[in-house]
Amino acid sequence: MKKINKLFLFASMAAGVATLTGCIEETFPLSSTATEEQVQTSPAATEALVMGMPAKSISLWSEDWHSFFGYPAHMVIRDYLTGDYCQNGDGIGYGWHFYYWSQNKQMDENKLKTQFTWNFHYGFLLSINQVVGAVDPANATDAQLGYRAAALGYRALVYIDMARMYEFLPNEKFKTNAEGADIEGLTVPWVSDKTTPAEAANNPRLPRQEMFNNILADLDEAEQNIDKLPSTQGGTLPDKSCILGLKARLYMWVEDYANAEKYARLAISAASVKPYTEARALSVTNGYNTASDFMWAGQQTPESRSVTSGIINFISWVSNQTTFGYSGPGADMYVCIDKKMYERISDTDWRKKQWLAPAGSALRETATTPAISGDDLLNYLPDYASLKFRPGEGNAEDYKTGAATAVPYMRVEEMYFIEAEAAAHQDMDRGKNLINKFMKENRDPNYNCKATTTEDLVEEIVFQKRVELWGEGQTFFDIKRLNMSVTRGYEGTNWQDIQTRLNTNGRPAWTNFVMVITESNNNKALKGMNNPDPTDSYKPWAE
Repeated sequence: MKKINKLFLFASMAAGVATLTGCIEETFPLSSTATEEQVQTSPAATEALVMGMPAKSISLWSEDWHSFFGYPAHMVIRDYLTGDYCQNGDGIGYGWHFYYWSQNKQMDENKLKTQFTWNFHYGFLLSINQVVGAVDPANATDAQLGYRAAALGYRALVYIDMARMYEFLPNEKFKTNAEGADIEGLTVPWVSDKTTPAEAANNPRLPRQEMFNNILADLDEAEQNIDKLPSTQGGTLPDKSCILGLKARLYMWVEDYANAEKYARLAISAASVKPYTEARALSVTNGYNTASDFMWAGQQTPESRSVTSGIINFISWVSNQTTFGYSGPGADMYVCIDKKMYERISDTDWRKKQWLAPAGSALRETATTPAISGDDLLNYLPDYASLKFRPGEGNAEDYKTGAATAVPYMRVEEMYFIEAEAAAHQDMDRGKNLINKFMKENRDPNYNCKATTTEDLVEEIVFQKRVELWGEGQTFFDIKRLNMSVTRGYEGTNWQDIQTRLNTNGRPAWTNFVMVITESNNNKALKGMNNPDPTDSYKPWAE
C-alpha cells in the first residue's frame, strides 16, 4: 500500500516539476473590463451565477502545481507562515509545494507563488462581481436581493483577507519598500462591479480606512438583505451570522474593539451551530469535515475537480489519515503541531487529543484513526502529528469519498475568542470572565486564566484561539495584527526541516504579501508601491 501510493504521488510531482518553473509563465485578466464583458455576455441566471461562487472558492488554479487548490490552499499557506503548523516525515524533501512559504523562499514579485495568491483572489472577485453587477437593487426581487447579499458577503470575505495579507506593517527587517516609499497601512486596489477600464489601469492601493469603509458598506447592505436568500446551499453561502461574523473580523482588524465584541456576540446569537463537543471533534468519521458543524463552508463533492484529482485538495494536504494524500503515509509528509505549543496545552483540555501525543504519554492511548486494509495508520505517524481533520466518512483509502469534505471558512468558536479578546482590550475583568466561561464550559473544566496584565490576558486568549483554529488559516492575522513573534528554532524543536527554523522579533517580514509584477505592469498606480521582498531575510536557527 505504502509503496504504491508513494510511486503515484512522486510521479505526479515529477510531472509538475517538468511543466513548471519558479517564474511567471502566464497572466490572467484582472481588470473590470473582463468583469463587465463576462456579466454582459453571460446567459446564466442569477441563481447559477451565485452558485459559481462556492465552486470558484475550491477550484483548482493549476493542475500542475498541486498546492494551488483555491481558497482552502490559502488557509494552508497562512498556517505555514506561522510558528504553529509544521511538516515532518521521511518524505519531507518532496514537500516543495508549500515549503516555499514555510522556508520564506521565492516570495518576490516575479514568482509563481506570488502570482497564485494575487490572481486567484482577483479572479475570485471577478466571479463575485458578476453576481453583484447582475442584480439591480432598484428592480430586484427579494430572492435576487438575497443573492446579491450573498455575493457581497463573499466579496467582503475576499477583501478582508487580502487587505490583511497585503497591508504593509513595519517589522524588524523593513520600514519602507525598496524605493523608500511610505507604504505603511496600504492594502490592495479596490475592484468592484462598477470599476471602469480606465480606473483599473490607474488603481492605487487603498489605505486601511478607505478599504475598511468599502468593506463595511458591502456588509451593511448584505446584512439588510441576507435573510431574503432562498437557501444557503448547505452552508456554502453566508447567512446572517456569517455577515455579522465578517463584521467582527473587520472591526478586529482596525482595532475597534467595542464593535468587534458587539458583532461577535451578535454572530454567536444568530448562528445555527454550537461549539464542537469532544465527541464530535474527535469523531473518526466527522471530525472537522462536515459543513453542518461550521457557520460557513467550502464543500468539496465527489464531482469537484479538486476531489477527482485525487491529491490536489484540502484533505490531501491537511489530513495525516489518508493513504492517498500528501500528508498521509503515501508520501510521509505529515502535518504536525509545534512541540512547544502542544506542551502548553493542558492535559485536561480535550483539544490536546487532536494531535498524537508522544510515545509513553497517557494521552497517546486515546488516539484513534480510520481503519485501513491490513495496517494501522498510527504505526506511521510521528509525535505531534495532527488528528484533527478526518477524511470524509472516515474513509482513508478512497479519495472519491475521503477527499469530499467541507472546509471551515468560519466557525462559531472564532466568535467567542474575538469577543473575549476584544473585551480584554477594553476591560480586563470582562475579558477574563469570557475566556474562563468559554473554556470551562466547552474545552477544559479545570481551566483558570491566571493573567494579571492586559498584555498577558490578550496573549493567553489568542493562544487558546490558535489552538482552537489550528489548521484553519486564521492565526496568521492575529500574529500580524498584534506584532507577535514566530519562534520555530529552539532546543528540542520538532521543526524537522532546518530551513524552516526561522525566528523573528515581532511580526515576520513575510506577513506582508508581495504583489505580482504583472499587476504593476498594467496598473501604473502600483509602480514603486510594492511591499519589500522578504525572501531569505531570516537565517535558520542552528543548534
